[in-house]
Amino acid sequence: MRVSKFLLATVRETPADAETVSHKLMLRAGMIRKLAAGVYSWLPLGLRVLRKVETIVREEMNRADAQEVLMPAVQPAELWQESGRWDQYGPELLRLKDRHQRNFCIGPTHEEIITDLIRHEIKSYRQLPANFYQIQMKFRDEVRPRFGVMRAREFLMKDAYSFHASEASLKETYQVMHATYTRIFERTGLAFRPVAADTGAIGGAVSHEFQVLADSGEDAIAYCPDSDYAANVEIAEALAPVQPRAKPNQNMEKVSTPGKTTCQEVAQLLGLPLERTVKAVAVVHKHELYLLLLRGDHTLNEIKTKKILGEFRLATEEEITNLVGCRPGYIGPTMLHPQPHKHFSKPASAIHLIVDRTVAQMSDFVCGANEVGFHLTGVNFGRDVLEPEKIADIRNVVVGDPSPDGKGRLDIRRGIEVGHIFQLGTKYSAAMQATVLDEAGKAVIMPMGCYGIGVSRVVAAAIEQNHDDNGIVWPDAIAPFHLALVPIGYAKSEAVRAAVDKLYTDLTAAGFEVLLDDRDERPGVIFADMDLIGIPHRLVIGEKGLAKSVAEYKGRRDKQPTEIPLADVIGEMRNKMK
Repeated sequence: MRVSKFLLATVRETPADAETVSHKLMLRAGMIRKLAAGVYSWLPLGLRVLRKVETIVREEMNRADAQEVLMPAVQPAELWQESGRWDQYGPELLRLKDRHQRNFCIGPTHEEIITDLIRHEIKSYRQLPANFYQIQMKFRDEVRPRFGVMRAREFLMKDAYSFHASEASLKETYQVMHATYTRIFERTGLAFRPVAADTGAIGGAVSHEFQVLADSGEDAIAYCPDSDYAANVEIAEALAPVQPRAKPNQNMEKVSTPGKTTCQEVAQLLGLPLERTVKAVAVVHKHELYLLLLRGDHTLNEIKTKKILGEFRLATEEEITNLVGCRPGYIGPTMLHPQPHKHFSKPASAIHLIVDRTVAQMSDFVCGANEVGFHLTGVNFGRDVLEPEKIADIRNVVVGDPSPDGKGRLDIRRGIEVGHIFQLGTKYSAAMQATVLDEAGKAVIMPMGCYGIGVSRVVAAAIEQNHDDNGIVWPDAIAPFHLALVPIGYAKSEAVRAAVDKLYTDLTAAGFEVLLDDRDERPGVIFADMDLIGIPHRLVIGEKGLAKSVAEYKGRRDKQPTEIPLADVIGEMRNKMK
């Protein structure tokens, strides 16, 4: 492709509303343009990358014997009502009515649609297992779309759904999809890690995310450098300390801590390690107050807590004051003096303690005294505080925690979720009565699997992982072009023009995707544009090089260029792109 015939829409200025590296560079490189909040047009350069990722995904899904389908983006409300998600999904579901006032939505995902399709098409266990996928635009009405295509409202997704005659068959296909996703992301040239994950709103018993490792990632990944263990911090298990709780060594004392409402402030005032403090997080579940006890340097994990309690919310300052007799910042598990309150169905005795595993092993700790301006030191369970009614893992893991597989210590990296696979079980098939006849002729519910890849998000994640001060650095497999061909003096030198045109023809015929910059621009401008758009390989042809029958080659990551004989260019390029 010649630049003179290509919409190369690069800009020098960094867009004011762009927050992440990928958003800035995709706009500057002329890959996307914003139409509305979270909605983007893909320009030719960006679309070439998007299609490269899509091709890899399609080839590997086909290799795994998945069958491609294409389902409607506009979905009738009746199917969502049948699954129970019409009222559950929330405001991210973009709902609309047609001219007959019938309810529809723009599909954010397609579990209901594929389940409806397959329950009418597959009748016997002999037709199973079967896996169907599509690559299609989705729409989720994000409350705050941001980061360009990383968290857009409209995005390109590959979603797949498998159907089975047994849970064992589902587990087999799940492993096939795990291997398929691994190949997909290996082929894109990205550094990634599969991690155990929470199933979230999609549902199911087991799920794994595929995370592209990048410092700008929204997710935190706990992993063990000495083993294969990896999990999203949302579900990574914080093991209980091995050492038993030490015997009390201090008497409980009330100390003045005026204006000190955080564990950090209290520890600093008292000259104690933060690890000696305990904080109480007050939450409400079914109109009852729970105090969640965490070590002062740890943070509450809401996903884990929700699995223990169910739905909960943070208690308001008014609720805490009325029930505990003290405002937040000074509450603790001792000497509670709760008062009756209209919002709670039970009296003071209904206040519950849930203690994190780490806190349960602590002795002589510091906590709130339930009196403004005071904390307690030397607090111990069994003597000053009732033994907790429930001990549970309710915190986020931290660097240095023991790995749950027992093979080392945890480290934490940031990641960008680009794929997620689920063992759904019968959540949707049972609700929608998707059955087949088994060997005995009996109707059985089909277990399902679900497998998604954010195709457009992969593009942004690749940039977050591969860039420098000059622009994007594409991996070869998903670069918009393999090679930038840059002539010096193309408009002024017939010899340069003839040599470049021939080389362009020969490289194209050999199967290379070449971008020939035939603009009448200064070399510095051309080099800056080629670096910005991230083409992995660059060849420069000028009169000086022609005099020596060489081209100047520079890989996008190379510090200095090297010379290649013109006669060897095709062979050398093949070697470099292996």
